[in-house]
Formats: sequence, structure tokens, C-alpha cells
Amino acid sequence: MATKKRKTPKKKRRTSKSYQSKKRQPTDWLVVVLVALFTIGVGLVLLVQYHGEQMQARLEKEAKQEQLSKANQKQQFIKKMVPYAQKLQTDYHVLPSITLAQAILESDWGKSTLAADYHNYFGIKGDDPANTKEMTTKEYLNGQWITTTARFRVYDDYQASMLDHVLLFAKGTTWNPNQYQHVIAATDYQQAANALKQDGYATDPDYPAKLIEIVKTYQLNQYDQ
Repeated sequence: MATKKRKTPKKKRRTSKSYQSKKRQPTDWLVVVLVALFTIGVGLVLLVQYHGEQMQARLEKEAKQEQLSKANQKQQFIKKMVPYAQKLQTDYHVLPSITLAQAILESDWGKSTLAADYHNYFGIKGDDPANTKEMTTKEYLNGQWITTTARFRVYDDYQASMLDHVLLFAKGTTWNPNQYQHVIAATDYQQAANALKQDGYATDPDYPAKLIEIVKTYQLNQYDQ
């Protein structure tokens, strides 16, 4: 009896999970790389932002410290000059508020070359080459500012400059002993500031307003006796 041959089943094509996984592997690595790059990018942005905030905070802190330092220097400048300014008021009747305001304005808080090198805090001029220094200056003439040269007095210290300043008001000029009589007679800083212009102390038309603003800003009238 003949034996029937058993049919061998055809092998089906394998589509196992491992094969599918291998087939998707390049895509998975691409996703991983993209995620990593995104994470790094976000990290860099946050790092830059953090350092930017730190830098801004440091700059703001330094600006505040500088501002406080400048404010302290100004107060020290005022404190240094007040006692002698009050003594001069007693002797020559010039208000300390005006003396201080003029020193601040004329010397830029003692930082101008004339003040720092030659102790001239008020821009007082002179003629004698032995005790003066020729320097450039600005004058308001014929409705405009011009640059010119002039001789300015040289002093041993700031107190000598303050004394010469009030003596100019008290004794006047060689051609007019009473030139600054309105400054001496003033009873408050506003009168005195306007009197300086009236009596011909400065050529700047805004000189009184500048002094008044300085007195108000730093409350210099509290030192008037």
C-alpha cells in the first residue's frame, strides 16, 4: 500500500517583535538625539538667562553702591566746610548756604582742577603771577558762552579760599568797596543768590537759579545762623 507523502507546510515570513524592533531602531535613536539636543538647548538658554540675571543684579548693586558712595562724598564735602562757613557768617555776614552752594557749583564738589590742585573753590580771579595760575574758563558775554583764559588765585587750603571769598563780599572790589552790599544785607539764600547777579558776581544769567536749586536739594539753609 502506497504511503501518502505529508505535505510540508510552507514557512511563513517572520515578523517577530525583535525584527520589528530592529527595523525601528534608527528612528528611536534619532528621537533620543533630538530630545538630548533640545534638553541641552533649553539648559543653555536657562544658563545664559541665569548668568544674565546675575550680571544685571551685580550691575544694579554696583550702581547703587556707587550712588551711595557719591552721596556720602557729597555729604562729607558739606560737613567739612560747614563749621568754617558758619564762623565766616559770624565775622562777615555771608550766609553759609550761599558759601556752600557756590563752592559746590564752582568747584564741582571740589573735583575741578582749580579746586583739586590750587584749592580755589570759588573761581576767584587775580592779577599777580606770583599767586595765580592762568587757566581756560567759560564766560557768558553778549548772549553766548565763549572760552577764554584768565588768572585764578592759588591758595594753600580750602579755608584760605573760603576766607578770600567772603572778604570779597565784605570789602568789595578796588574800584567799588560797596559792590556786594546786597549780598551782605541778604537775610535768606534766595535774596543772596539774586543779589550775586545784581551785584555783578557772575556772568551766567542762570547763576541765581542754580544756587537756589543746590541749596534746596541739599537743604543747605539749615546751616544758616
